[in-house]
Amino acid sequence: MEVILLERVAKLGQMGEVVEVKPGFARNYLLPQGKALTASKANIAQFEEQKAQLEARNLESKKEAEALAAKLGGQQFIVIRAASDGGNLYGSVTTRDASDVATEEGFSIDRKQVLIREPIKTLGLHEVEIHLHPEVIITVDLNVARSPEEAELQASGKSIQELAAEEEAAADFEISELFDDLGAAASDDDDLADAIDRDSDDASETSDDEATEDKA
Repeated sequence: MEVILLERVAKLGQMGEVVEVKPGFARNYLLPQGKALTASKANIAQFEEQKAQLEARNLESKKEAEALAAKLGGQQFIVIRAASDGGNLYGSVTTRDASDVATEEGFSIDRKQVLIREPIKTLGLHEVEIHLHPEVIITVDLNVARSPEEAELQASGKSIQELAAEEEAAADFEISELFDDLGAAASDDDDLADAIDRDSDDASETSDDEATEDKA
């Protein structure tokens, strides 16, 4: 099926180009979103008449997108989710989640503008794309954590696995310290017992010596 593009479409073509696409792609995406028209003679003629207006509108929307991109690009948004101790989410983070947290921070982003190339199913920092305009694409980070405190640690560069390892090492150290203290206490008890035994032996010897002297 041939369509004429009303704006640039990635991996397809520039505004005004007539391209061949699958009928389903045209009916479900290009036509309903106003990105293209069927390439009939009437529609091609209509495009030529409106070309200047479409180009001016595209330029204006591009400028607006670039202004937003300057503020939004490189931002990091926190998404709080439940997860296992191993860092696996009970579910996944969606494009709607990304658009919602960005909008809560004052950026009006539609979920259709968000592209998540790899499913987000673990805690940590995940990069997603925001398509503000066909020619303006930026990336933001989603900081997926179980709590704001955990998100803060992840933002500093620590992964959930590193945090778990540190906690485990700290626990092992505390246990080791406890056993060392118990061992030291047991050693002190042994020393005290030995001292008592020695005192008892000395006292016994003294008593025997005095008894011998009395007999003499």
